[in-house]
Amino acid sequence: MSSNGREFTPAVLLRNPHLMTIVPGFWPRGGLLAGVPTESRLFTTEPHTQLLGFCHWQPTRTACQTVIIVHGLEGSSESHYMHGIAAKAYRAGFNVIRMNQRTCGGTEHLTPTLYNTGLSQDYRAIVKELAHVDRLTRIWLVGYSMGGNLILKAAGEVGSSEASLEGAIAVSPNIDPPKCVEALEQPRNWIYHRHFLVELKARLRRKAALIPGKWDLKNLDSTVTMSQFDHRYTAPDGGYASGADYYNRAGACLVLDSITVPTLIITAQDDPFIPYSMFTVPPIRCNSRIQVIAPRYGGHCGFLQWPRNGEDHFWAENRIMDFLQGRM
Repeated sequence: MSSNGREFTPAVLLRNPHLMTIVPGFWPRGGLLAGVPTESRLFTTEPHTQLLGFCHWQPTRTACQTVIIVHGLEGSSESHYMHGIAAKAYRAGFNVIRMNQRTCGGTEHLTPTLYNTGLSQDYRAIVKELAHVDRLTRIWLVGYSMGGNLILKAAGEVGSSEASLEGAIAVSPNIDPPKCVEALEQPRNWIYHRHFLVELKARLRRKAALIPGKWDLKNLDSTVTMSQFDHRYTAPDGGYASGADYYNRAGACLVLDSITVPTLIITAQDDPFIPYSMFTVPPIRCNSRIQVIAPRYGGHCGFLQWPRNGEDHFWAENRIMDFLQGRM
């Protein structure tokens, strides 16, 4: 456990965790990847399932390290933080791949399934393909929120079996889903809870229109909590016995002790729905490969700072780059 790294100092108003969580999403960040070469690619991770990635290759890709970035719940490859870290990593000399999780970023037609926070096999498959087909040798997994849980879970499951996996970096990851959902459903977090639920319902309706008869939507309108949605739809779709079974089996906390590559977790002690207590207990404290940076403030994937010491506003992105470049 460590608080190493440049200290995070937010503006006074942004010490409110809700403002810190919400404001960065409205920060103008257009054009960050202007002029950067972009190639779309479909990765087949299971029969009948493909994930869409946008690849930004260096001129000699096999000579460079590669960063695979995974977004959070109801995000996509176009989320502002995906563009932010992609631009920084590419300009630092890395290959970068911005992934869409299953059904995200307009890809509902590429898989018959929904997405969930336990689908770490998708990212294991992508790493394997890049290593064995593209002959890339130093691959990093980077994930935000739900994407953070997915990549940590994948790293734990891989252990030392994939030599090309160089390391993992997670920002505000939901490593213990039961605790995170319980926090999300607290009244103080109604704005996030409602947003996620509205978006998930809309996505399910789009999927149901593509695959008529697969999902019974008669209870969808009466579904008023995330845990109800996951119990009725996400869990059975993912092969889990119930919502509780899904939450209890999908967390990276189950395999963190098996991580063997350099790993960085960035989380805020005031995150509204990712309880900091999850990061203060074994197996994190007992795995010397995992470093945790946990400033007092930061909200959920926020970490907006005053520009200082030559850095821009996006503190967490700069800490990610420190970690990556420290191992070039």
